[in-house]
Amino acid sequence: MDPAALLESLVTIPSVSGSEQALADHLAALMTASGFQVQRHGTSLYFELGKGGPRLLLLGHLDTVPPCEGWSADPLKPWWAGDRLFGLGANDAKGCVAALVLAALALRDMALDARVVFAFVGGEEVGGQGIQELLPVLGPLDAAVVGEPTGLTVCTAQRGMLILKCSARGESAHVAHAHLGENAVHKAARDIARLDALRFEPHLLLGEARAQVTMVNGGLAKNQVPDLCEFIVDVRSTPNLDHAALTSLITAELESEVEVFSDRYRPVATDPREAIVRAALAAAGTQGGTGSATASDWAYLGRLPAVKAGPGDTYRSHRPDEWLALGELRAGAAFYQKLVLNYARMAPRESHHG
Repeated sequence: MDPAALLESLVTIPSVSGSEQALADHLAALMTASGFQVQRHGTSLYFELGKGGPRLLLLGHLDTVPPCEGWSADPLKPWWAGDRLFGLGANDAKGCVAALVLAALALRDMALDARVVFAFVGGEEVGGQGIQELLPVLGPLDAAVVGEPTGLTVCTAQRGMLILKCSARGESAHVAHAHLGENAVHKAARDIARLDALRFEPHLLLGEARAQVTMVNGGLAKNQVPDLCEFIVDVRSTPNLDHAALTSLITAELESEVEVFSDRYRPVATDPREAIVRAALAAAGTQGGTGSATASDWAYLGRLPAVKAGPGDTYRSHRPDEWLALGELRAGAAFYQKLVLNYARMAPRESHHG
């Protein structure tokens, strides 16, 4: 299968989150015609290679974010400039999907000493609905590879996301008689200063987590002491910081009331001694893993040993004129193929995860 034609066919079909059906249909037809027994689950699809041994999941996502402003041409009509394909999703993460497809084709007729599940899901960009629905269908797994644009750097740790809603409460009064009230905005300001000064234990690969106030809303009128000020705190957490403990620590520091708004993206990390890490590092030709600041479907894989890696550059994602080079695509396909063969050789024979 021609790598350039494959990538262009994937990028040509729009698949903004919630509209992945056409791309899923196209990919399912393509893989069925290539001899794979494709299974469907909503807008997700999967197929399996190999007959025995440990069971490895290779995961890609079909959806993209909506196109942003600033593109130099129509983001929904991909174009080539030299060996670079520009278009929405070319980098994040249809390049990874294409590389996984090419790896599957290369592995199809090999006698694998492992079972390899290739899965392509929707909804990754909007909370991981696709993988959450598909995971129970897939059955027991021993390890996973999450396809995201990392420049083929092997990520063995990933930040999570804890979002807190804080409410500073006071008492209203006329500004001319402010001593009769309690200014909730002033209370919130004190808490925001405390959050700015707060420090957490750093992670070896991901560094320090910081509490960032991202939204503030308070006051009803310019001549009234405000009795309520609400603000949102976003903490991109690290695997050494438990979300419940982190929430308790922050609550103890603030005057404001604190409630969890969202904590579904848990930070994750994989022990470097795990076979999947060793297999991925060997495929990449590197000695150690790195950390990833961006969230992905890895957050929903529980305790399953996993790594995140794929062709492309994370700094191109969600930006105008997103692109992937053909050389990156070919290198990604070779990387995934080597990883599978390494894992089949290195992994324990018995299943112990799932």
